[in-house]
Amino acid sequence: MVACAGAACNFARDYEIAQEPLMREIERCVRGSDYGATSWTTREQAEQAAARLGLVRGLRLLELGAGLRIARERAARDGLDSRCSVLAADGATLPFADHSFDCIHHADVLCCMDRKREMLRECWRVARAAARMEFSVISLAREPDGDGERRLLQRSGPPYPDAGADYTILLEETHWTMHERIDVTAEFVRCMEVLLEESHARRSMLVELLGEEDYAERLERRSSTHAAAACGLLRREIFFAYPIQPIERGPS
Repeated sequence: MVACAGAACNFARDYEIAQEPLMREIERCVRGSDYGATSWTTREQAEQAAARLGLVRGLRLLELGAGLRIARERAARDGLDSRCSVLAADGATLPFADHSFDCIHHADVLCCMDRKREMLRECWRVARAAARMEFSVISLAREPDGDGERRLLQRSGPPYPDAGADYTILLEETHWTMHERIDVTAEFVRCMEVLLEESHARRSMLVELLGEEDYAERLERRSSTHAAAACGLLRREIFFAYPIQPIERGPS
């Protein structure tokens, strides 16, 4: 499959803007949550992820891509700061000891990284033997048909949708066994449609918040992403996986 890149993103600004009351109001309409999200995970999907991961008190959860300052502020606001550590790190070189976590979760992070295999290997390294990992990802569903579709992808998000292979292969290569694969493209398209409707309906307030140029750029990127998903170029999926344990060899 031909390597294809999407539009560049300013994640620091996206996280900052997402905390504004207007953006959180729009988020409630789009995803049913209002915590300043930048992924496309709906509230229902988040609740389902928590159930699949079996999150209970006493387990160690690694959440990748939560947004440094935003995650710290949210933990303090929810009274979890004594049980939650927040740090900045490269997902491809995690600063944790081997076998540190019971559960791993990341939402639409791999499609924003070019070093996908390295991150999945690091997740495997820090996972305990009975760990579970769930992640969502936006990926290239098929090779673009001509220059028009390539230009469409270049105007779309996320920046790195092309994994170079199916994620089942990437998981196998990085020592994970896929247990469940869920296609949530239809819900992704629906969320995009609601976002576009809200963006048009609240244009004057968004222009005041973002500025005319930023508003126009965001609207074009969201419109292009919606078009790419609607025509089958992009898809959004959820993967649930277990780590493959290495075979211990006895003395020869």
